[in-house]
Amino acid sequence: MGLVAVALLASGCSSLLPSSKKLTASPWQTYRDAQLTFDKIIPGQTTELELKSLHLDPEEYPNIAILNYSDVLLRFMPHSSVSLDDLDPAVRECLSAKIMCKGFGITQSNVKRRRDGNFFADMLGFTRATRITGWEFNGLLLLKNGVVIYKLTGGKPSIAEHEETHNPLGPVQSIGQKLLGF
Repeated sequence: MGLVAVALLASGCSSLLPSSKKLTASPWQTYRDAQLTFDKIIPGQTTELELKSLHLDPEEYPNIAILNYSDVLLRFMPHSSVSLDDLDPAVRECLSAKIMCKGFGITQSNVKRRRDGNFFADMLGFTRATRITGWEFNGLLLLKNGVVIYKLTGGKPSIAEHEETHNPLGPVQSIGQKLLGF
Protein backbone atom coordinates (compact mmCIF):
# COMPACT_ATOMS: atom_id res chain seq x y z
CA MET A 1 0.00 0.00 0.00
CA GLY A 2 2.83 2.40 0.89
CA LEU A 3 4.60 1.60 -2.39
CA VAL A 4 1.45 2.48 -4.36
CA ALA A 5 1.19 5.82 -2.54
CA VAL A 6 4.83 6.65 -3.31
CA ALA A 7 4.33 5.70 -6.99
CA LEU A 8 1.22 7.91 -7.22
CA LEU A 9 3.01 10.76 -5.46
CA ALA A 10 6.02 10.50 -7.76
CA SER A 11 3.93 10.40 -10.94
CA GLY A 12 1.93 13.48 -9.98
CA CYS A 13 4.89 15.49 -8.73
CA SER A 14 5.78 17.06 -12.05
CA SER A 15 2.84 19.40 -11.47
CA LEU A 16 4.69 20.63 -8.38
CA LEU A 17 7.54 22.00 -10.51
CA PRO A 18 7.65 25.78 -10.80
CA SER A 19 6.50 27.67 -13.86
CA SER A 20 6.54 31.36 -14.76
CA LYS A 21 5.03 33.70 -17.30
CA LYS A 22 6.37 37.00 -18.60
CA LEU A 23 3.48 38.83 -20.18
CA THR A 24 3.80 42.42 -21.33
CA ALA A 25 0.53 44.32 -21.07
CA SER A 26 -0.52 44.58 -24.70
CA PRO A 27 -3.57 45.09 -26.88
CA TRP A 28 -2.40 42.06 -28.91
CA GLN A 29 -2.76 38.38 -28.07
CA THR A 30 -0.28 37.11 -30.67
CA TYR A 31 2.69 38.23 -32.74
CA ARG A 32 0.47 38.09 -35.81
CA ASP A 33 -2.02 40.52 -34.21
CA ALA A 34 0.78 43.02 -33.60
CA GLN A 35 2.16 42.62 -37.13
CA LEU A 36 -1.30 43.06 -38.68
CA THR A 37 -1.66 46.32 -36.75
CA PHE A 38 1.69 47.57 -38.05
CA ASP A 39 0.76 46.53 -41.58
CA LYS A 40 -2.04 49.13 -41.43
CA ILE A 41 0.48 51.93 -40.88
CA ILE A 42 1.48 53.73 -44.08
CA PRO A 43 4.55 55.98 -43.84
CA GLY A 44 3.79 59.46 -45.15
CA GLN A 45 0.05 59.02 -44.52
CA THR A 46 -0.75 57.57 -41.08
CA THR A 47 -1.17 60.30 -38.46
CA GLU A 48 -0.56 60.24 -34.73
CA LEU A 49 -4.33 60.43 -34.21
CA GLU A 50 -4.80 57.31 -36.36
CA LEU A 51 -2.10 55.53 -34.30
CA LYS A 52 -4.28 56.06 -31.22
CA SER A 53 -7.12 54.17 -32.91
CA LEU A 54 -4.62 51.33 -33.57
CA HIS A 55 -3.81 51.14 -29.83
CA LEU A 56 -0.42 52.79 -30.34
CA ASP A 57 -0.79 55.67 -27.91
CA PRO A 58 1.96 55.69 -25.26
CA GLU A 59 -0.22 57.70 -22.87
CA GLU A 60 -3.08 55.20 -22.98
CA TYR A 61 -1.37 51.86 -23.65
CA PRO A 62 1.55 50.58 -21.55
CA ASN A 63 4.98 49.50 -22.75
CA ILE A 64 5.34 52.00 -25.59
CA ALA A 65 8.46 54.11 -25.20
CA ILE A 66 8.58 57.68 -26.48
CA LEU A 67 11.94 58.23 -28.15
CA ASN A 68 13.41 61.71 -28.43
CA TYR A 69 16.00 62.88 -30.97
CA SER A 70 18.92 61.54 -28.87
CA ASP A 71 17.26 58.14 -28.44
CA VAL A 72 16.68 57.83 -32.20
CA LEU A 73 20.25 58.94 -32.92
CA LEU A 74 21.69 56.32 -30.55
CA ARG A 75 19.48 53.60 -32.01
CA PHE A 76 20.53 54.20 -35.58
CA MET A 77 24.06 55.50 -35.09
CA PRO A 78 25.44 53.55 -32.10
CA HIS A 79 29.07 54.28 -33.04
CA SER A 80 31.08 56.53 -35.33
CA SER A 81 31.46 53.91 -38.08
CA VAL A 82 27.80 54.48 -39.05
CA SER A 83 27.24 57.65 -41.06
CA LEU A 84 24.06 59.46 -42.08
CA ASP A 85 24.56 58.18 -45.64
CA ASP A 86 24.17 54.62 -44.33
CA LEU A 87 20.67 55.30 -43.02
CA ASP A 88 17.28 55.07 -44.68
CA PRO A 89 16.22 58.47 -46.11
CA ALA A 90 13.25 58.65 -43.70
CA VAL A 91 15.56 58.14 -40.71
CA ARG A 92 17.86 60.90 -42.02
CA GLU A 93 14.80 63.13 -42.39
CA CYS A 94 13.86 62.47 -38.77
CA LEU A 95 17.37 63.13 -37.48
CA SER A 96 17.56 66.35 -39.52
CA ALA A 97 14.25 67.54 -38.05
CA LYS A 98 15.69 67.09 -34.51
CA ILE A 99 12.99 68.09 -31.99
CA MET A 100 10.25 68.05 -34.64
CA CYS A 101 10.64 64.28 -34.87
CA LYS A 102 9.99 61.62 -32.26
CA GLY A 103 9.84 57.88 -32.14
CA PHE A 104 7.71 55.18 -30.55
CA GLY A 105 9.49 52.01 -29.47
CA ILE A 106 7.09 49.11 -28.97
CA THR A 107 8.22 45.93 -27.26
CA GLN A 108 5.54 43.35 -26.52
CA SER A 109 5.96 39.76 -25.38
CA ASN A 110 4.19 36.73 -24.04
CA VAL A 111 6.76 34.19 -22.83
CA LYS A 112 6.02 31.17 -20.64
CA ARG A 113 8.59 29.05 -18.82
CA ARG A 114 7.53 25.60 -17.64
CA ARG A 115 9.74 23.13 -15.85
CA ASP A 116 9.45 19.53 -17.02
CA GLY A 117 10.80 16.27 -15.77
CA ASN A 118 11.12 14.45 -12.49
CA PHE A 119 10.18 16.49 -9.43
CA PHE A 120 12.74 14.85 -7.13
CA ALA A 121 15.63 15.15 -9.61
CA ASP A 122 14.73 18.81 -10.11
CA MET A 123 14.23 19.56 -6.42
CA LEU A 124 17.54 17.94 -5.45
CA GLY A 125 19.39 19.69 -8.28
CA PHE A 126 20.38 16.66 -10.37
CA THR A 127 18.46 17.56 -13.53
CA ARG A 128 16.45 20.64 -14.42
CA ALA A 129 14.55 20.92 -17.70
CA THR A 130 12.67 24.05 -18.72
CA ARG A 131 10.43 24.55 -21.75
CA ILE A 132 10.13 28.14 -23.00
CA THR A 133 7.33 29.11 -25.39
CA GLY A 134 5.67 32.27 -26.60
CA TRP A 135 6.40 35.27 -28.83
CA GLU A 136 8.15 38.66 -28.81
CA PHE A 137 7.36 41.66 -31.03
CA ASN A 138 9.43 44.81 -31.56
CA GLY A 139 8.25 47.80 -33.52
CA LEU A 140 9.68 51.23 -34.18
CA LEU A 141 7.83 54.24 -35.56
CA LEU A 142 9.31 57.63 -36.40
CA LEU A 143 6.93 60.59 -36.61
CA LYS A 144 7.63 64.04 -38.00
CA ASN A 145 5.05 66.76 -37.39
CA GLY A 146 2.50 64.16 -36.28
CA VAL A 147 2.82 61.87 -39.34
CA VAL A 148 4.58 58.50 -39.46
CA ILE A 149 7.57 58.72 -41.79
CA TYR A 150 9.25 55.39 -40.96
CA LYS A 151 8.30 52.02 -39.52
CA LEU A 152 10.28 48.92 -38.69
CA THR A 153 9.19 45.62 -37.15
CA GLY A 154 10.94 42.53 -35.93
CA GLY A 155 10.97 39.99 -33.17
CA LYS A 156 10.24 36.31 -32.70
CA PRO A 157 6.84 35.14 -33.96
CA SER A 158 7.29 31.80 -32.22
CA ILE A 159 9.59 30.90 -29.36
CA ALA A 160 10.22 27.22 -28.69
CA GLU A 161 13.27 26.64 -26.52
CA HIS A 162 14.38 23.90 -24.19
CA GLU A 163 16.95 24.41 -21.43
CA GLU A 164 18.43 21.47 -19.61
CA THR A 165 20.93 21.45 -16.75
CA HIS A 166 22.62 18.36 -15.36
CA ASN A 167 24.52 18.25 -12.07
CA PRO A 168 25.76 14.67 -11.55
CA LEU A 169 26.46 15.33 -7.87
CA GLY A 170 23.13 17.06 -7.27
CA PRO A 171 23.04 19.14 -4.08
CA VAL A 172 26.64 18.26 -3.24
CA GLN A 173 27.80 19.96 -6.44
CA SER A 174 26.13 23.28 -5.60
CA ILE A 175 27.50 23.19 -2.03
CA GLY A 176 31.00 22.59 -3.42
CA GLN A 177 30.61 25.48 -5.87
CA LYS A 178 29.58 27.83 -3.07
CA LEU A 179 32.34 26.74 -0.72
CA LEU A 180 35.10 26.74 -3.31
CA GLY A 181 33.83 29.80 -5.20
CA PHE A 182 33.63 28.35 -8.74
